Amino acid sequence: MTDSFREKLYPVNQSVSVANNAANDKYVSSNEATIALEIQDLTKHFKVRLGRNPLSLKSATVKAVDGLSFTLHAGQTLGLVGESGCGKTTVGRSILRLIDPTSGDVHFHGENIARCDKKSLEAMRRRMQVIFQDPFASLNPRMTVGQIIAEPLQVYKLVDSKLAARKRVAELLSNVGLISGTAERYPHQLSGGQRQRVGIARSLAMEPSTIICDEPVSALDVSVQAQIMNLLEELQQEFGLSYVFIAHDLAVVRHISHRVVVMYLGKVMEMADCDDLYSKPLHPYTKALMDAAPIPDASSERVTERRMLKGEIPSPLSPPPGCVFSSRCPHAIEACKTQSPPLKEYRPGQYAACIRIEETH
Repeated sequence: MTDSFREKLYPVNQSVSVANNAANDKYVSSNEATIALEIQDLTKHFKVRLGRNPLSLKSATVKAVDGLSFTLHAGQTLGLVGESGCGKTTVGRSILRLIDPTSGDVHFHGENIARCDKKSLEAMRRRMQVIFQDPFASLNPRMTVGQIIAEPLQVYKLVDSKLAARKRVAELLSNVGLISGTAERYPHQLSGGQRQRVGIARSLAMEPSTIICDEPVSALDVSVQAQIMNLLEELQQEFGLSYVFIAHDLAVVRHISHRVVVMYLGKVMEMADCDDLYSKPLHPYTKALMDAAPIPDASSERVTERRMLKGEIPSPLSPPPGCVFSSRCPHAIEACKTQSPPLKEYRPGQYAACIRIEETH
């Protein structure tokens, strides 16, 4: 594991130096950057049948995503983080139109994916790819690595011969740090990290500008996570890629993201530039997620300031009224149980959904 990744994955101190990140030249001015992806008031609701009787007419609505908006600039990474069941993966699937959103708009380089026809959608999907969480489940076990990577090249007629396909496959394998001989192997003959590299190579085959990374390292060992994260950063710098990086671990998101969106039960709790979120978080849920990260230094001041969430995450079928986080929030008052807080800008570029921010800061 590289030192830089270890420091970001397991920070001793919660404060982050803005100057240090600026020195890494991660940030591009929002005014100067081209907008790659713009999400406006995205919602996705599912009807769920209640009870065990398959003939039952009783149903409820799960608001998997409820009014999400964000902007991703070209060449940057937006981290989407939260506990399991918060709606992160649903956001990714809605962006790709693998499922149709209930309402809202998804603008990809100015074109609304949520409204486009089948032909336009197919063209856009070539420019927007996905890396899945489980590399083994997402690779066809009956195909060799070479066949897996070559398939999209042939389907979209990006190569005109088998020889050109083999050359392109070898080039893509080299891009992700695998030898050309890997093309003859099957997925079960590879390690988890190698399989994920194959998944990344398959995504790159389409020459996309934006990639949805759906928890791409959560199934891997920490040392392998570091290698994949560093690879994604290198590819971003080399090809100018934009990422929506979905994860449940704020420490992992911190390593790669320029801007971060924190979700809970389908709603945005906080949204800010990466430096601002980690150095001065506003929302109590964001603070609790950060305190859940491992502490390598037992003498750290964070030991006495840890914020442990009470209770379990509520069922999406019956979220709390008012603020959805009120049932677990250490600062909740009666008003929190009746008022649904808007996402409000409290600092330049830093938004939070909490009616008590000004009291607690």
